[in-house]
Amino acid sequence: MLEVQSLTIRYAERTIVNSFSLDVNEGEVVSIIGPNGSGKSTILKGVSRLIPCESGRVCIANQELQSLSTKQISRMMCMLCQSNTSPEDMTIEELVGYGRVPHKKWYERFNTEDYEIIHWAMEQTGMLAYKDRLVVSLSGGEAQRAWIAMALAQRPKVLLLDEPTTYLDIAHQLDVLELVRKLNRELNLTVIMVLHDLNHASAYSDRVCVIKNGAMYEYGKPQEVFTSDLIRHVYEVETDIQYTSDGAGPRIHILKKS
Repeated sequence: MLEVQSLTIRYAERTIVNSFSLDVNEGEVVSIIGPNGSGKSTILKGVSRLIPCESGRVCIANQELQSLSTKQISRMMCMLCQSNTSPEDMTIEELVGYGRVPHKKWYERFNTEDYEIIHWAMEQTGMLAYKDRLVVSLSGGEAQRAWIAMALAQRPKVLLLDEPTTYLDIAHQLDVLELVRKLNRELNLTVIMVLHDLNHASAYSDRVCVIKNGAMYEYGKPQEVFTSDLIRHVYEVETDIQYTSDGAGPRIHILKKS
């Protein structure tokens, strides 16, 4: 579904991402983890063409993004950043409606199908009852659901989420991650997300990509990736890891700095 080959991104003479490659299958949830400053968010921005890349290529559904227009890419892939803002007078329904823009010509109005998709996206995220509320009046968890609804209205094949649980309390973090898993399973939506919490990555990912110093350090299933040695080398902390026999991701307990 998504193939990244030898992606290199530089800022002001400094290499932030160095020859990064990644393959993600259709319907997978892949989490990218790594220390602060390791290049996780930069990778998502490079993949989505929000920032220029020095070299490398990105393909989605066997189409190279470099050959596609921004509107064509937006019909296939959507990215939500850590912080999203909207005008103070914008309602949730209006926000979600922006997800239909890539599918319209500049002079076209929304038709019945567009409004059906907008309402479907709000229903999928539990926001339909709040459609007339202002986005600025929402709590952090509600706002994140509204933005995910906007992304769904684009009807993308791939959803990129940059730290979707940032600024949320524990309960709302789990709400958002459960929503992501629900959308992944019910819609076969391919999801790539940057996470900080190792246990969240373990519990909600089919595969985990570990980044260190702008390069891939390890990539595989949570049961394979999360070892005490890997976490010590990447994060410089000691851990106690509990593995289960039911195939669920391991539970990671941080003990102390190495």
